[in-house]
Amino acid sequence: MSHHASGPNFGFPRGDARLDMTDLYAFTKPEDTTKSIIVFNVHPSVRLDSPEPTTSEPFKPGAVYEIKVDTTGDAIADLSCSVQFSSSGDGKQIATVRRLQGARAGSVGEEGEVIVQQAPVSVGKEALVTHVGDFRFFFGWRSDPFFFDVNGNFNHMQFTGDDFFKDKNVCSIVLEVSNSELGTNKVGIWARTVDKTKEGWMQADRGGRPMQAVFLVGEQREAYLSGEPANDDRFIGVFAHELEHTGGYTPEESWRVARKLLPDILSYDPRGPVRFPHNGRTLTDDVADVFLSTLSNGKVTGDKVGPHGDLLDEFPYLGPPHDSMS
Repeated sequence: MSHHASGPNFGFPRGDARLDMTDLYAFTKPEDTTKSIIVFNVHPSVRLDSPEPTTSEPFKPGAVYEIKVDTTGDAIADLSCSVQFSSSGDGKQIATVRRLQGARAGSVGEEGEVIVQQAPVSVGKEALVTHVGDFRFFFGWRSDPFFFDVNGNFNHMQFTGDDFFKDKNVCSIVLEVSNSELGTNKVGIWARTVDKTKEGWMQADRGGRPMQAVFLVGEQREAYLSGEPANDDRFIGVFAHELEHTGGYTPEESWRVARKLLPDILSYDPRGPVRFPHNGRTLTDDVADVFLSTLSNGKVTGDKVGPHGDLLDEFPYLGPPHDSMS
């Protein structure tokens, strides 16, 4: 539950698993450090409170799945990669990817420069990869790389090392991009899902850093998930309250820690070593241990769970889904 089940009562945003953002990763390509890999995972294969599968359809047709990049440090998007999915008529899906830059990057990306059309979405174990110029894309079901003892967390942080996610799947959007596309300095990255409703576009979920949108937003969950990083200062008090209550921080300490967690953006510099929380996030970074230590003010330092063993050493890097989703 890095960002899994971020809706009300550990459910899904707008009641739709396909709109639930689970994790965001950014790291340099292992075999070519002039390129970066960005992984945007959505749609967990099961609920946290039920073994029943969600739905076999990977992405919500018509919705927009966006990766936002801030290159100037103001928590406002300067670049945006927007993906929409549609049915190909045979029960499978295809993807259209658009790029928006400048002032337009902050808007919903149904417009913009089309990078690829009719890219296939993987529903089985084979990874269908699309190459376009210096870009590579993957869309579809994968093994969930997130690892965490969920049941131990709900049992008052009495962790036993039981990894809830070891046999779970997610739907992945994986992008390989030249570092030059991201600029020449440190950037901030976040992702969001946007649903098309009768009232217009509605942001369903968003985030950059793991776990905090699930555990720290309190009664402000809906406002937080529909918000923008540039306005995250308004949630410092909410975060501070949760930190003080859970971790026993003093009021002054809780505000200091809360300020470090906001805005909800993943900081990434491809020129340096990648390790969360200092720079980006790899698929093996133990973000749960980092967050638990912060949440508990150092009283709990880990959940006894480690990275999964099914990761790949080549694009798209996430392991195949545990069962065929076709």
